[in-house]
Amino acid sequence: MSPSRRRLRPIALLVLVIALVAAACGSDDGASDSENGSFTLYSGRSENLVQPLIDQFTEETGIAVDVRYGNSAEMAAQILEEGSGTPADVFYSQEVGAMGALADAGLLTPLPAEVVDSVDPRFAPSEDDLWVGVTGRSRAIVYNPELVDDPPTSVADLTDPQYEGQVAWAPTNASFQSFVTGYRVAEGEEAASEWLDAMIANDTESYENNVAILDAVNEGQIGIGLINHYYWSRSAPELGDELVAELVFPVDGDPGGLINATAVGITTSGEGNEAALAFVEYLLSDAGQTYFVEETFEYPVVPGVPNPEGVPPLAELDGPALDLADLKSLEASQALLTEKGLLS
Repeated sequence: MSPSRRRLRPIALLVLVIALVAAACGSDDGASDSENGSFTLYSGRSENLVQPLIDQFTEETGIAVDVRYGNSAEMAAQILEEGSGTPADVFYSQEVGAMGALADAGLLTPLPAEVVDSVDPRFAPSEDDLWVGVTGRSRAIVYNPELVDDPPTSVADLTDPQYEGQVAWAPTNASFQSFVTGYRVAEGEEAASEWLDAMIANDTESYENNVAILDAVNEGQIGIGLINHYYWSRSAPELGDELVAELVFPVDGDPGGLINATAVGITTSGEGNEAALAFVEYLLSDAGQTYFVEETFEYPVVPGVPNPEGVPPLAELDGPALDLADLKSLEASQALLTEKGLLS
């Protein structure tokens, strides 16, 4: 072999490698997950509620999602423990309080302003754009009209002697604890403490969760309960005429009409991950918002998306006026409930 041919062989090999790479990049076989991106999601919402939507997102975008499920407090605590090295790119919380804890710890990165600005201002933080609401959920009073002739219209009414032993609550439940937080923020620490004392004195019954309360009220085991609205809405299609229980939505700033939100944020680990941002945007898209209205019966937070059927429009609800970011003081509520003997 001549010296000139020995010099050409490495060059030819290099050209072949470049050609193969170019061919791979130009393939029209469809984008792979790695090309479309992927991210890790810590979900405080249950798998049966949100996995179908995540599957829909992956099918439409080709983006792979590694999901880890738990309750919101557990997922937030895990991210706090893992710190800036957390595997989580996105945290999706059942309520805003847990999101606030991560924001305070500096573990969330700002979302684009256009994403936060796309929702009703009630469901966006007042500053920093570190998270955004995904769906709205109203507290409500559920009652059995066969047992209660004059249903209460305010949580203050529940301490009336006429309702002694007729009211159910769920002190260990996250949504109830968020309601207590809203009460503390809106009415003050002393007022919240006095209300809890009056409720205890009125022999209020403790239940495990909202579902147990709704079932007990509907079956006539107890007359009144405190729940989130969508538990009733989800039961309506299944039970039909067997759903006896009815809802009262407290208004005029009543703490019992708190409108909380599920919320999503991108962690500092997920900063710059376009796949993570695409998921946040998908939750707020028409497809995402419609999914929640039709499947979980929660209120959409993006203007123009129709409200769920069978409940008052979001515009007619008038709970306490507060910044949802203030619901982050959950630990103070848990301490108050513990002081009253409602938590161990």
